Amino acid sequence: MPIYAYRCSACGYQNDHMQKMSDPLLTECPSCHAGSYEKQVTAAGFQLKGTGWYATDFKGGGGGTSVTAPSSAAADKPAAEPAAAACSPGCACH
Repeated sequence: MPIYAYRCSACGYQNDHMQKMSDPLLTECPSCHAGSYEKQVTAAGFQLKGTGWYATDFKGGGGGTSVTAPSSAAADKPAAEPAAAACSPGCACH
């Protein structure tokens, strides 16, 4: 369930609320009970990383860059033989 940030423009009270996307917006401030409690626009709280994903740079500097993680498993194993040498003629994989 998403977590939304709310702030009251009357008294400045702010809090996070866990709501379903289909739930109605909260409008009454829990602190001063004014009808000026509004949902804030915030950045996502996660970042996708790995081969094929783009990391969004919120710290400044360059824009989104492709992130590739080195494969430690591939570095530890010796080079494999070509697939054709392991298969028999007429195999289903070629």
